[in-house]
Order: sequence, then C-alpha cells, then structure tokens
Amino acid sequence: MPEVLSQNEIDALLSSLNSGEVKPEDMIKKEIKQNVRLYDFKRAMRFSKEQIRNISRVYENYARLLTTFFSAQLRTYVQVSVVSLEQITYEEFIQSIPDTTILNVFTANPLEGRMVMEVNPHVAYAILERTLGGPATSMGEIDSLTEIEASILERFFAKSLGFLKEPWKSVADLQPKLVTLETNPQFIQVASQNETVVVVTLNAKIGNISGMINFCLPHVALEPVIPKLSAHHWLNNGQVKTRQPDEINALENRVKLAQVPVIAELGKATINIQDFLTLAIGDVIRLDKTLEDPVTIKVGDKEKFHGQAGVSRGKQAVQIISSIKEEVDDYDK
Repeated sequence: MPEVLSQNEIDALLSSLNSGEVKPEDMIKKEIKQNVRLYDFKRAMRFSKEQIRNISRVYENYARLLTTFFSAQLRTYVQVSVVSLEQITYEEFIQSIPDTTILNVFTANPLEGRMVMEVNPHVAYAILERTLGGPATSMGEIDSLTEIEASILERFFAKSLGFLKEPWKSVADLQPKLVTLETNPQFIQVASQNETVVVVTLNAKIGNISGMINFCLPHVALEPVIPKLSAHHWLNNGQVKTRQPDEINALENRVKLAQVPVIAELGKATINIQDFLTLAIGDVIRLDKTLEDPVTIKVGDKEKFHGQAGVSRGKQAVQIISSIKEEVDDYDK
C-alpha cells in the first residue's frame, strides 16, 4: 500500500522543492536505488541459504570423523573443523588455490560428474612426514612427488574420502572413489569456468602445522540431491525410529556375549619408592585387609561384589557372598 502523506508533510515537501533544498532528480534516484538490485548472471546463486546450512552440517559431521581418522593414523594431535562454506564459480575456485597443491579428484556414485578435495601443501607434507615416521614440525613444499610419496598420499586420501558415506547417509547413499591425484590445478577440469560450485573449507591442524582442506562440489553434480537438502526432508530423516523386537533381542544377545574383566582384589598397600627399589624375593608386603575380611570383586573398574577366597577343584577361586550397592550421587537421582 503506498504511503499517504499528511497535509503538513505535503506543505513541507513543496517548501523544500521551492527553496532548492531538495531536487526532484535526487528523489527519483533514491527511489530507483531502493527498488533495483544488481544481479550478476555469470555468478548465479543456485543454492538457497537453507541448502547451504544443511551442507555445512554434513561437513561438520565429516570434520569430526576426519579428526578421529587423522589422529589414529598419524598418532599425533589433530583437529579438523569447518571454517566457511560459499558458492562461487569454478574459475574463482581455481584462482583461489595455490599453483602447486594436492588435488584429489573423486566421484561419488550415484551422483554424476567429478568433485575435488584440495589439500594445502603444508597439510599434505605433514601427513606424508608423519606417515614416514617424521615429527611433522616443519612446513615443506611439494614441488614434485615421487611415485612412493604419491602412492602413500593416494591411499591416505582415498580412505579419508570413504568417511563421506556416513555424513551424507541421510541425503544419499554415496560411494566416494578417488579417481586421480594431481598437483597442478591447470590439469583438472571438473566443471565449466562459469559453473556454480560450493566450496567447503576445513581447517586442519596437525601438531604445530595447520592448513586448509577445500571441497569443490559443482552444482551439476549435486543437482539430483538438492531437493533432499531441504529442512522438511532433513527433519523427517531425523525422526527417532522405534526398534523392532527382533532387533532388541539381537542387541541383547550381542551384549550378553561381550567379555569383561573380573578381578578379585585381596587388598591394597602403599610403599615408598625406597622400599620398592629394595624389594627382594621373600619380602612380605602387608595389605590393608586380614584373612577374615571379604575379598573385593571388580567387574571392569567397578566394585560389584564381596567374596571369600578359596580353592575349587584344585584351583584358586573366589566365592561371591554379597553384592555391593552403588552409591547414587545427587545429580543421578
């Protein structure tokens, strides 16, 4: 509905026009500026904010899985986290990465087309150095990889891409597969120059070395699953599913077959380092319990029963005589 001016406002506006304080041209320009918004057809925003947020959630889960995998493989402190997510053209992505870097081109059936996992040379060098037994404390540059180094990195990143299955499971059943590893961005072409791509940037910290890991996801590759990135689909997939009776029975049977350590603790003693260093065969360490006191039986690290030590069929044994009630803290009530 157009704004209606009062008589006083109309008089004030006419007075300003007559005095020259306000020019008619300025009013027209202001109106045009408010109603017209520039749009670059070469850089079309083809993903909605909602879809971008859901892709971000996928890669936040992937970052947690990658942190666990890197830590286990490299045996050092590793932290991977999502830094940013934006949609740009493929040309802008190629121009934003170093001239020499690690480019893992991969497919993800049933999606068509290829995608890119770009790893900063500092991160790739740290992974390579740790894998070969080094400390990964210096920032090296990968000018040219030997066949052995390339093979090591290919195997490492192929396993890393495999962890994409779980985060994407609620959207599509992807099967990531590494196609090739390149070091020169000019040698790969996964999309046209003006094609819109989503670039997910992860920050990877390995020991004292940190760098970026970028995922380039072309719109043409994600197009089949874009409708599933809506909030409605996301919430429906997040609903809690009730387990069937046969699933519950199978789970109970698996738990019953799990093995746990059982320890009969005769007693405890505390000695100083000097006494410990002078221990010899025949020395006696006095425990905090007598022969008449019950034996504490632990399941795992929990004290569960009291027992009596003895012999059964020629072997040392412990007979359970009572159970230990666990104390309940206030916050557990």
